[in-house]
Amino acid sequence: MLPSTLAVIDDDREYAEYLGAFLAQRGVSVRVFPDSDEFLTARDAYEFDFYVVDLMLPGVDGVDLIRLIRRKGPAGIVVVSGRVGSDVFESVLRAGADMYLMKPVRFEQVALAIEAVHRRVEASRSQAAVWRLDRAARKVIAPDGARIELSDNDLALVECFVAADGATVTRATLCERLGRDAGTEADNFLHAAIYRLRRRIERSTSSTVPLHSEPNVGYTFRGKLLAV
Repeated sequence: MLPSTLAVIDDDREYAEYLGAFLAQRGVSVRVFPDSDEFLTARDAYEFDFYVVDLMLPGVDGVDLIRLIRRKGPAGIVVVSGRVGSDVFESVLRAGADMYLMKPVRFEQVALAIEAVHRRVEASRSQAAVWRLDRAARKVIAPDGARIELSDNDLALVECFVAADGATVTRATLCERLGRDAGTEADNFLHAAIYRLRRRIERSTSSTVPLHSEPNVGYTFRGKLLAV
């Protein structure tokens, strides 16, 4: 099983575009970033299911970029690079990558590596700790026990994810629960509401918030979320 969304971060644009097209033919939604700066300034930079990263990048170095991605969650990371050196393999894995492939490498091999790592990631997610919504107290309880107070908009969003039970909640449904018209509201409104919810939780707990954007559809809470 391949991931639904994937970011390729590689300054070899021709290679990255061909790899992206190869994966897209297999049902993966791929975005290509030619350097780390463009990736880091993307508003959904840390919401991809998977990352394929080169090491020799303009801007932030590939190893440092891997560290930044890993801090945000357990998404799969495969390095595909031509960098050589006795310490490259060790530094890449210590930074948080799951696998290192040396260029040149066939696209079929990259796809197999992605599939293997993604299978591991999904297995770990299926065993994820439980999040809870305390409706009476208007708080989310993180797996580590942290209790996060919710605003009216936060509560409306979380109720949508409870009702969805792991399924994707469409942009239209979320906007409706927030009292907005999805047909007239800009995407920035919903993105800002989701961002505030995520930041409110992240400020109170070290647990990774399993809230992911589904491009052109909506958002999915991929952890176990129960109302109490």
